[in-house]
Amino acid sequence: MLSITLHTLRTRWVTFVGSFVALSLGVALIAVMGLALASSLDAPDRGPERFAAAPVVVKGQDTLEMPTSIGDRAQKLAQPRAVPGDAVAKLRGLGTVVEDRSFAVRAEGGPDDLVGHPWSTAAFAPYELDAGRAPEAADEVVVIGDWARPGTRVRTDGGTVRVVGTVAGLGFENAVFYTDARAAELSPRSLQLVVDADATAVREAVRGSGGVQVLTGDARRYADADPDRDSEALTAMNAMFGTAGGVTGFVSVFVVASTFAFAVAQRRREFGLLRTAGATPGQIRRMVVHEALVVGVLASAAGCVLGFYGAPKLAEWAVGESLAPRWFIIGDYIWPYHMAFWTGLSVALCGVLAASWRAGRTGPTEALREASVDTRPMTWGRRLFGAALLVTAAVTLTLALVTNPGDLLQRKTYVSRPMLLITAVALLAPVLVRPLARLITWLPAQLPGAGGMLVRESAATGVRRTAAVAAPVLVTVALAGSLLGATATLDEAKATEVRDRTAADFVVTPAGNGFAEATLRRLRAVPGAEVSASSSSAVYVLEDGVALIRSDARAVEPEPLAATTRLPLAAGKVADLDDDSIIVNEEWEKHTVGERVDVWLGDGTRKSLEIAAVMTIGTGNNGVYVTPRNAPGAPVDRVDVHLADGADTVAVAAGLRQAVRAAGGEVLTRDAWVRATYPESSRTTRTGFFLVLGIALLYTGVSLANTMVMATSDRVRELAVLRLAGATGWQVLRWVGAEALMTVMVGGLLGALVAGLNLVGMWSALALLSVRTSIELPWATLAAALGACAVLAVISAIVPVCLFLRRGAVEAAGVRE
Repeated sequence: MLSITLHTLRTRWVTFVGSFVALSLGVALIAVMGLALASSLDAPDRGPERFAAAPVVVKGQDTLEMPTSIGDRAQKLAQPRAVPGDAVAKLRGLGTVVEDRSFAVRAEGGPDDLVGHPWSTAAFAPYELDAGRAPEAADEVVVIGDWARPGTRVRTDGGTVRVVGTVAGLGFENAVFYTDARAAELSPRSLQLVVDADATAVREAVRGSGGVQVLTGDARRYADADPDRDSEALTAMNAMFGTAGGVTGFVSVFVVASTFAFAVAQRRREFGLLRTAGATPGQIRRMVVHEALVVGVLASAAGCVLGFYGAPKLAEWAVGESLAPRWFIIGDYIWPYHMAFWTGLSVALCGVLAASWRAGRTGPTEALREASVDTRPMTWGRRLFGAALLVTAAVTLTLALVTNPGDLLQRKTYVSRPMLLITAVALLAPVLVRPLARLITWLPAQLPGAGGMLVRESAATGVRRTAAVAAPVLVTVALAGSLLGATATLDEAKATEVRDRTAADFVVTPAGNGFAEATLRRLRAVPGAEVSASSSSAVYVLEDGVALIRSDARAVEPEPLAATTRLPLAAGKVADLDDDSIIVNEEWEKHTVGERVDVWLGDGTRKSLEIAAVMTIGTGNNGVYVTPRNAPGAPVDRVDVHLADGADTVAVAAGLRQAVRAAGGEVLTRDAWVRATYPESSRTTRTGFFLVLGIALLYTGVSLANTMVMATSDRVRELAVLRLAGATGWQVLRWVGAEALMTVMVGGLLGALVAGLNLVGMWSALALLSVRTSIELPWATLAAALGACAVLAVISAIVPVCLFLRRGAVEAAGVRE
């Protein structure tokens, strides 16, 4: 059998090259994603930045820690606390104390991410003047970089200032340095201090001050802005590469198994001849396994080499697109290569074993008869397995809708569910291909000429071939429709919630961190304007005694809230909200009106509040509502304005703009504000999906072309018979191209069916969560994907036929199989 195996590899080289290409690319994808995922598990050690030269940094409480039966639980506070005054007094007795402040700055001609600091803190980075001098007056500043030179006057949201000096940037911020006194006016709260004293003495001075941290050495990095950005970047990359790895791994396994199974199914006449010559079923299976083993080992090894060169390219792209931090590189890991190699080899062997089992059990004459026409394209085992997967998908969807519909809105769910349906539909495809092919070709078959009839009958009799070619198209359309459609449907659902909830005529937003009290007084003084000022905060609740849950909160007075907002209430009234109560949503463990719940406010203060009203869950962004007294330290970051009866819209809008002109705020109509805040999936999520789909679609495109070449090259004698029957070369090309287009349409319809079923499940979940929205299908993307598949299929089918037409029909009809 070994000699037969080697001879077969040499004579059927087109089939085995196709299998080699599919497997090597699939292994390469798995290796690349495995390497990227492994490299995103650990971040390099990062030292302090702004306080690299500071002796000791003392930071107020910024974390809520809660001991539970399974260990401590912690959440970042929405409003961190300042260092207590008595502790500051003790620290001043130890040495020089410098108060640090950070606040957003908007300047004409300056970077968008400008941040202000006191000049005294510049020495702790350290920054050194490279031009000019330090600021001495309230209207003098020092800037980083060369966007403003000494002597330049710059308009900012805090007034016009004069640049008196510049410092070289250190790569982690764009800062504006004010005098210490002016910085204190612009940002009164100081959350951390630099103390020039012995660290042991500092710790002793703040002992007993709850939550105060003393930072030295590398721990000083926790005083930098966004010290958790590395861990957050790792979490985002793990999610992105994990999703990409799961989807591309599924696509690779699916396509490789389909390709190898098709390669074996093409050879049923050959197996019938071997059985007639005396070969046993076991010998045929061993021969096929040996062939798959040779191709699998070589292709898997080649795929690992491709992965070695491809992974760094992916890392460079991720960094360039700001999906990964600057430090991200591919590490020296071995396990992704092992995973990719053995997965590829296992899939190849499993694919041919499943296909060859039936061939081995078929009698010689029966195999010869079935080789030309697929009289039984599916085994009962395949029918049962496909039906079982379909039933599993339906049952799990029903259970999710009944028990926890919100779970269907989670990314891990709407990414994984399509794979189950794709596999089920692909397994049942031979049953669906024949009726779909007859439906698509019904009208062409009625036209004059035999072309439409030939396309219909060829597809109907060659079910295995049609299903194998349609499989990559099915994956392409189903993934594109399901993933992009899910994010678009969720975005539209969230936008619908925002539109339905907003009853204000105008929404005013600040230029910086929040509105000053003077600005709020001017807004309230505008004639005809009923103003509702609100703040962003958070509350924390311990559920089941072990889970510390953070809920975003909006702090607002109840009467203005009722006039400017339509909350999706399931029970209770907005008017019942007061300083001793809270409005929660049905996601909370306790969500009965009148029930009391223990919470921790945004600054960590514990409080017991009565539930005044309960909102529906919606898409999960309903949060909670409290009064301003229960959001201490939260700046007003939004003002909703309702027009009083008889008020002039134009006059009120002009008055609002005049009131916020000095502070640099923006006045938007209701519709403009909804458009400006249109909820969208994060850029990382969208780009990650396009990465996943881009890689998957590229691979399925190559596999489609590969499978089409394999299928067309195996039909030389069939095409020769057509030529001998009188068909011209142009007629053969038209027939082959039309059949390729029809096959792509079959795959596209099956893929659209899968995508539609997935999106109907999500739409049903949204309806159960009281969100009325429409299903959003990415028609443009689906059309582009289907068009690309059609072009690839037609070209891949016609090119081998063109090569065949260069030979005589009689010569081709006598070619060996």
